[in-house]
Amino acid sequence: MPHIQFDIGQQMTDAQKIYLSEQVRKIFSTIMDTGTDHISISIQEFGAYNLSIGRVKKPENGIALVNADIRKGRTIEQRRTLTLSFIELLNRSLNIPKKHIYVTLTEHKGEDFHLFEKYLVSWQEGEDPMTR
Repeated sequence: MPHIQFDIGQQMTDAQKIYLSEQVRKIFSTIMDTGTDHISISIQEFGAYNLSIGRVKKPENGIALVNADIRKGRTIEQRRTLTLSFIELLNRSLNIPKKHIYVTLTEHKGEDFHLFEKYLVSWQEGEDPMTR
């Protein structure tokens, strides 16, 4: 059950949040080869100077910090494609410069992710953890 957290250095409309969430679920399920019902997303908005990346000199152009807790087992190619897809999405949908976006992935055993009815198992290619 990935948890993907977006810290955004600008205000977003509800429509932008809905679009971002829909696109993130689509991107994640396609690249990571899994279903969508277990994907959780949080979006937090901050003022321009509440977020910082050392190389960003003009934060008023937008900053985004992305943290994704994911299950172990994906290849570096999958993880890199996911990261670049998130960066592209944020750039395209919120006009945040690509160099102003930082993504961190943290991998966990499947059993570290819990829903009311069950915990998840380790990832396997082509699976939907809600049916396993």
